[in-house]
Amino acid sequence: MTKDIVLSPSIMCADLVNLENDIRELEKNGLNTLHIDVIDGDFSPSMPLGLETIKRMREITKMNFDIHIMSTNNEFFIQEMLKIGVESITFHLETSLHVDRYIQLIKNTGTKVGVALNPATPLSDLAYVLPDLDLVCLMLINPGFAGNKNEKQVPYAQQKIIDLKTLIEKNSLTTAIQVDGRVSLASIPDLIKAGANNLVLGSTSLFIPDNTLTENKATLMKVIGG
Repeated sequence: MTKDIVLSPSIMCADLVNLENDIRELEKNGLNTLHIDVIDGDFSPSMPLGLETIKRMREITKMNFDIHIMSTNNEFFIQEMLKIGVESITFHLETSLHVDRYIQLIKNTGTKVGVALNPATPLSDLAYVLPDLDLVCLMLINPGFAGNKNEKQVPYAQQKIIDLKTLIEKNSLTTAIQVDGRVSLASIPDLIKAGANNLVLGSTSLFIPDNTLTENKATLMKVIGG
C-alpha cells in the first residue's frame, strides 16, 4: 500500500528553532517531501514561516517542497515560491479570483499545481479546472486552526474524499487526493480506504511529542501497512 501513498511531513510541526536538524532527521528516515504552509496572517491567524526561512531551507535540502499557500494574495506568494524553486504549489480556491491564471502560471514553469478546499467548500467548484490539477488538497479542519486541540475533523471528511475519488475516476484522471488536518494514526486507515493517497503529517502522526521521529515513522508505517 505504501508505494502509492505520498508522505508529506508538515514542517510547521517541527522544531521551528532547529529546522535544519529536523530536516536532516526527515531525510535520514527516508522522507523526500516537505509540506510547507505559507500563511499570510490574514487568511489564517497563524504565520509559522517567512519567505527568507523558506529560501534558506531550499539551500540546505533537495527534498521536494510541497507548498500550501493560505493567503488572500495568491499571486504574490505563487511568484515568490516560483523564484525559490519548489516542486509543487497549492493555493486556495476560496481566495482566488483568477483560478485559471494561477494554474497556468504554475504549470508553465513545470511545477505541479494543486487547489486546496476548505472543509465546507463543495467539490462542484472544481468542475472546470480539475483536469488541469495534479493535486487536490482537502482540508479536514479549518486551515490554520490546528493549534486548537479541540478541533476535530469535520464529520463528512471521509465522504468528501470518496466523492472526490469518484469524480477523478469518472473523468479518467490521475489527480492526487491530499488530506490535511488531524491526519492522525487513528484516522489514517479510514482516510486511505476512502481514497486519500497523499497525507500531510503533523502532531498526531509523524511529530507526536515525546517520541523520536524514527519511532513515529515506524508506527506510522505499521498503520499505513508498509
